[in-house]
Amino acid sequence: MSVKPVILIIDDESQIRKILRITLESDDYKVIEAENGKDGIIQAATAHPNLIILDLGLPDQDGFSVLHEIRTWSSLPVMILSVRNSEEDIVKALDLGADDYLTKPFYTAELLARIRASLRRASQVQESSIFMNGSLKIDLVSRTVTKKDEEIKLTATEYSLLILLVKNLGKVLTHQLILKEVWGQSYVEQSQSLRVFVGQLRKKIEDDPAHPKMIITESGIGYRMINIK
Repeated sequence: MSVKPVILIIDDESQIRKILRITLESDDYKVIEAENGKDGIIQAATAHPNLIILDLGLPDQDGFSVLHEIRTWSSLPVMILSVRNSEEDIVKALDLGADDYLTKPFYTAELLARIRASLRRASQVQESSIFMNGSLKIDLVSRTVTKKDEEIKLTATEYSLLILLVKNLGKVLTHQLILKEVWGQSYVEQSQSLRVFVGQLRKKIEDDPAHPKMIITESGIGYRMINIK
């Protein structure tokens, strides 16, 4: 018998927790709950959940501080579920290490799909040396990139950008996070330069750079690599 994935809900609204519990348990997840940040952090450390659903408006501390605390010792998937829908809050949560962000009210099917995607990413512990995306092939050992069996010449920066997106497949990466990881902390405000490099990379790997299917723009936030199979 397979073990049910455990999901921790950190939310002070009992009605939301009830709805989430019914939804998740009907989809064969085990659910544990916490109604404030302090208890949520304790449950995250002791109950060993597979994923956390975190509200930002908690009674004892802001959800951002809970996320920051959890990220100091764990990389387990954290999905923000909040009424806050400003670009600033979404970017802040993603920069602090959230894996996804969904606003209330939410559609059950979308919530479950995002949970499945986050759990799939988390389960890919062993990295394959070969990554395939449509006709694109990346050999992480030889550091070669081919498209339809023809080698693509990438600059060192373009390759670093591509690998960052690949290693975070399906996850939204903010402009600042990408700039910091690829170029360094002093370049985190150079969003225009990032757009130029993404455009160059798309011209080399996408079938139709004007209508990209692999590197997707999340407007005002960042970019996401999608596996098109």
